[in-house]
Amino acid sequence: MRQSHLFTKTRKESPKDEISQNAQLLIRGGYIHKEMAGAYDLLPLGLRVFEKIKQIIREEMNALGGQEVSFTALQDPELWKETNRWKGEAVDEVWFKTELNGGTQVGLGFTHEEPMTRVMKNHISSYRDLPRYTYQFQTKFRNELRAKSGIMRGREFLMKDFYSFNRSDAELEVFYEEAGAAYLNVFRRVGIGDFTYLTFASGGVFSKFSHEFQCVSTAGEDTIYIDTDKRIAVNYEVMSDDILRDLGISKEALVEAKAIEVGNIFKLGTRFSEPLGLTFKDEDGVDKPVVMGSYGIGIGRLMGTIVEVLCDEKGIVWPESVAPFTIHLVELSQGDEKIRAYADKLYEDLTVAGIEVLYDDRDMRAGEKFADSDLLGIPHRVVVGKTTTDSAIEVVRRKNGNKGVVTREKLLAGIYHA
Repeated sequence: MRQSHLFTKTRKESPKDEISQNAQLLIRGGYIHKEMAGAYDLLPLGLRVFEKIKQIIREEMNALGGQEVSFTALQDPELWKETNRWKGEAVDEVWFKTELNGGTQVGLGFTHEEPMTRVMKNHISSYRDLPRYTYQFQTKFRNELRAKSGIMRGREFLMKDFYSFNRSDAELEVFYEEAGAAYLNVFRRVGIGDFTYLTFASGGVFSKFSHEFQCVSTAGEDTIYIDTDKRIAVNYEVMSDDILRDLGISKEALVEAKAIEVGNIFKLGTRFSEPLGLTFKDEDGVDKPVVMGSYGIGIGRLMGTIVEVLCDEKGIVWPESVAPFTIHLVELSQGDEKIRAYADKLYEDLTVAGIEVLYDDRDMRAGEKFADSDLLGIPHRVVVGKTTTDSAIEVVRRKNGNKGVVTREKLLAGIYHA
């Protein structure tokens, strides 16, 4: 893409109504636009990052045997009344509810255990139908009291919610461990694996533990306690001596840290299958409730976390796996048509080679272009100027500022550093 064709523009100053670093940088870079507190639009560059994060998650969920679906956000109150989640102080704080023209009340979904369970009643009847795994990327609505963390805490946001349907607690346990490993793969692939810890949390009425995936960051709203050797953590609510002993963790070895919750997994047991009548006949013909689990990742929250954790004083630093483009091609022709022609041809050849390129062909000073390049955070900056030849093209790595030269041949082959 030619940057001169991109309708978005960068901003030097941070928006005054944003206190979170992720929102400041993403707005300044033209990745997102703020409609109101807790509601953001994705602009062209932001959408490219968003879709790459989704694809990584999709690949990991498919590897678990997940089948992708897409459910409606509109929710039937009668379904939610069956599980006692339509009314009550806790749920009323979350629900966005509205009325149809005829006066019928509906909800805007904040999660989808109930709808997914009801659908499965049409497709599960025998032990031969199990296990089954479904997931979706779907817009959720939550009436957050606080929406001060940029895209990490929204009132409208996209979530990947995955649901497992098993024959027994033992079968669920095996899958649950596999799902946890898949989540760690996701966070590793999007570039925050070194900072993210499997974190033990209360399982409530469902099981002894649920698990969060917490990414260490000063922007975090949660406090966790980390055993760095074991690469696991516990949150405050499970910091009892008995639980630490069960986990084989010494309190003296724990390090306190602020963290951002980037995912969670829960064993639901029969919490939803029993009231909604999701059963199956086992090998002996006996009706049994399906055993369930749920597994969530907020896509915007993950995108914002990547920005918070990896950015520097100059701007965003995208990992190559989710960056909007691999190369930021910056031409410094200053009116020299030969340099401009060389940059144009290099852009065309890189594109033909299948390399994603944002080409800064704008008529601006070098300092302005470099500042924008740092802000945008694309992994490799290729500079075409007076000293450029086929045997010496300058490449700057955004992550650490290291400079080098490569040949045109190597660049077109995807080799960006000598």
